[in-house]
Amino acid sequence: MGKRGEGWFILQMALFAVIFFAPQGSCAACPAWLKWLGLAILAAGGLFGTWGMAALGRNLTPFPKPIEGGELVTHGPYRLVRHPIYAGLIFGTLGWALFRGSLLGLALTVLLFLFFDLKSRREEQWLAAAYPDYAAYQKRVKKLAPWVY
Repeated sequence: MGKRGEGWFILQMALFAVIFFAPQGSCAACPAWLKWLGLAILAAGGLFGTWGMAALGRNLTPFPKPIEGGELVTHGPYRLVRHPIYAGLIFGTLGWALFRGSLLGLALTVLLFLFFDLKSRREEQWLAAAYPDYAAYQKRVKKLAPWVY
């Protein structure tokens, strides 16, 4: 998948395109509150992911391999999950699917979760190699969902 994980990034962008352009659901029986709940989850996911990017600062890269000379970030949203950007994208996608009333969107959210779970496994190998404290951090903090997983 490339020296820095470029293939993971390309697959991620392709998956986002599929999710974004997936047909809207025809959920005529869906209550209005579900649409509002979807918007709230979408916004919360966006804010959480953005917080993750801001906390990374100069360590931010589109690729899963950490940058040379970077540092392990464990503050901000990284106290809650090891991959807050991925978590934000997953929750944002869930909100998007609910907002659009799309069963296909919900299925694609599950696919996105599985994708980020796999991608983060490779990323964590690189992180453990780059940062001696990463193993202890892994034991302390959940991967993608605060207090759950």
